[in-house]
Amino acid sequence: MSKSYYSLGLMSGTSMDGVDASIIQTDGKSKYKAILDNYFEYPKNIFQNLTTLRDKIKISKDLKRFEKQAKSIEKKITLFHAKAASKIIEKSKLNVDFIGFHGQTIFHNDEERISRQLGDGKLLSKLTKKTVVYNFRQNDLDNRGRGAPLTPIFHKLLVKKNKISLPVVILNIGGIANATYIGVENTIFAKDIGPGNCLIDKWIRLKSKNKNKYDKNGATARSGKINNKAVSKALIKWQEIDDVNYQAFDIKDFDMSFVKALSLKDGAATLTNYTSIILARALYFSAWGPLDTVIITGGGRKNKFLINSINKVRNRIYEEKIIIKLIEEFVDFDKPDYGINGDFIESQAFAYLAIRSYLNLPISFPETTGVCKPCSGGTIVKNF
Repeated sequence: MSKSYYSLGLMSGTSMDGVDASIIQTDGKSKYKAILDNYFEYPKNIFQNLTTLRDKIKISKDLKRFEKQAKSIEKKITLFHAKAASKIIEKSKLNVDFIGFHGQTIFHNDEERISRQLGDGKLLSKLTKKTVVYNFRQNDLDNRGRGAPLTPIFHKLLVKKNKISLPVVILNIGGIANATYIGVENTIFAKDIGPGNCLIDKWIRLKSKNKNKYDKNGATARSGKINNKAVSKALIKWQEIDDVNYQAFDIKDFDMSFVKALSLKDGAATLTNYTSIILARALYFSAWGPLDTVIITGGGRKNKFLINSINKVRNRIYEEKIIIKLIEEFVDFDKPDYGINGDFIESQAFAYLAIRSYLNLPISFPETTGVCKPCSGGTIVKNF
């Protein structure tokens, strides 16, 4: 019988607004139970420092140029993660075995084999007195992979555990959108498919007088007017990128200059429409194979205007009827809903990946990241 572990996953995504923390119990293979989830919002100064630094780093040489600034912020967010970890562990009253520490991505370029996540694993281990697993992407990159997405193996476990009918696509709309296809014979295929929330979030941050971080429920976009001419031109440029690249995306790969002359509301509407078309088209991808169901996770699922736009594009362009629902509301015929909180899929995933890394089990595969062979990943440190 496989040994089971308690693992804490800490995930801070491209929105850079805070840390999702999840404790799970798992054997790193087929057993998994969600124990406790919590969200810890970054203070305003950390959020501003992170977004400012990310916007400065446009090419890999900028990592060295802004290294001193990055180190300073890295210490602050590591201290924040340590406090978050201590709070959720204390609340759980469990003896957590491992912490899966994703860190905060500020640059990713798979062609250069570089993925920089801010987060000091050694310091986190020292502060929490726990074994920490971090730096999850580098081994994949070193083995000719794209370094992302890493969550598909966890998506596959969720589908199996909850007896979700196959074939299915798990569409994760974070800052970057990625999708995992699981076929009827448990075949798996995954890829980054385009922008998720990142362009909309950035636009709101730049143009909102109230300095909002995102478009809540898509309310700003809903009140604006879509500039269809700008969308059409931008999609032509996007198609050129999408046709020649099969990559893990970074926010810097996406251009939003086509909305620069628009008002806050019209720009939000135009960017949301642009994003929805890219995502809807990506679902009609031959590598997925036959497709019946799409289950949406990630923060983007809360943007009702975006989700409605994806559905409208699907219905307008494609004839096949595909069920597209949020992970919390999806119902498979007479079965109850899956009871999964879409806010914490990735934090739970990195708790799971930490155990797999410890057991030297693969976390990425040729079918998910393009890596040359199934690879484990994650640097393991015990610094106490």
